[in-house]
Amino acid sequence: MNTVTRHLLIRGLVQGVGYRWSMVQAARRIGLRGWVRNRRDGSVEALAAGEASAVEELIRWARRGPQGARVDALDVGEPAGAIAAQALPDGFEQRDTA
Repeated sequence: MNTVTRHLLIRGLVQGVGYRWSMVQAARRIGLRGWVRNRRDGSVEALAAGEASAVEELIRWARRGPQGARVDALDVGEPAGAIAAQALPDGFEQRDTA
């Protein structure tokens, strides 16, 4: 199994439109581990881990988000620093704003 972990930063109209809730549902449906949270700057941040093809599927979903969202930018990279050091939850969860 080709397992990967990706850090996502999504900017645009992504708060107040159900983006986090919808991402949790999408990630759980495809069997990923990780989390999603709002950031104080108005963006949404996520960490997704699992089979490479499933992570890519979530990245494709993140580019459009749920109905009502407008994604202006999506940065995808390897997790670094404090984020890389965090233990992953057993499933995919919504976290408090950071």
